[in-house]
Amino acid sequence: MNQALIPAAKPIVGDDERAAVDAVLASGMLAQGPEVAAFEQEFSAALVDSRECVAVNSGTSGLHLGLLAAGIGRGDEVIVPSFTFAATANAVALTGATPVFADIDPVTFCLDATSAATVITDKTKAIMPVHLYGHPADMDAMSTLAKEHDLQIFEDAAQAHGATWHGAPVGSFGTFAMFSLYPTKNMTSGEGGMVSASTPEVVRALRLLRNQGMLQQYANEVIGFNARMTDVHAAIGRVQLRKLPEWTKQRQANADFLTQNLSGVSTPEIVDGASHVFHQYTIRVAGGADERDRFAAALREEFQVGCGVYYPTPCHKLSSLKHLDSRADLPKTEQAAAEVLSLPVHPSLTQGDLERIVTAVNTLSGSAK
Repeated sequence: MNQALIPAAKPIVGDDERAAVDAVLASGMLAQGPEVAAFEQEFSAALVDSRECVAVNSGTSGLHLGLLAAGIGRGDEVIVPSFTFAATANAVALTGATPVFADIDPVTFCLDATSAATVITDKTKAIMPVHLYGHPADMDAMSTLAKEHDLQIFEDAAQAHGATWHGAPVGSFGTFAMFSLYPTKNMTSGEGGMVSASTPEVVRALRLLRNQGMLQQYANEVIGFNARMTDVHAAIGRVQLRKLPEWTKQRQANADFLTQNLSGVSTPEIVDGASHVFHQYTIRVAGGADERDRFAAALREEFQVGCGVYYPTPCHKLSSLKHLDSRADLPKTEQAAAEVLSLPVHPSLTQGDLERIVTAVNTLSGSAK
């Protein structure tokens, strides 16, 4: 029997978003303007404990400008996980600094502070944990490490809108934090990023850097970029922000159903004190990359269940980045890259979809009842 594919991810864009875009188009103010300003204020109040926020045109821009605003540049080192999307390390390299790779906690898939401590040098200026898949990194351990070595903390919160660590929201710990607003994230603006910052100085630097180095037209203070968000994108983001709490609850409910019913694979764990927002629901398939890839192909071809591998090649092994840090010895990262597989968890899943995912995984793992 032919079945419709259950997509691994599904952006939700409805009439509310269309109406918001139409209103901007009718206003004639399409570039950065009042919608962007309102979005920044609302995001700040809703998600990052009222830290001031700066909207930009992508998550990668957010990381890049955040690093520059925090004073990172040539000769500096920033410790990052290798088990992440390349943008994390790319942004460091784009400043002229060197990304130095550390291993992960195999439970959370986030940067491990003990591993990070082993690669600190006199050039290390910061650590940048990634709140991967929607699970927060251990920010107590990160804060302790940063204080011991006089380091800044930068947060890559691209996948973690609304996640918390012991009640404090991600995005409220570091010098800056970046949230991606790409279409497949927990909320979107169509494309874009949001940066929360801890001080007025960093906020001002971000605003200069995103707008050709000026706060007033033709009064350029520094060499900057065109990394502005448009009012069209901000209008979408404002609508999505209002819907995010319910979507997060649905993601968490979907994840709970999968965890309660899947067998034969390793399901995600949530450590004490963490609130997981399940950008991805990531299992482990034992047996190495070939077995995991066979499992993924069967999910798609035999059961029409979409899935994805995030990420099959760690950053320290990418041809674009491996020359930057020859010290990397990351066994937990490499094991995760060979075993992880992310299943659909998005809010559009029906009960029937969830049951089909369970049937497919349990059948393929040989644990179907």
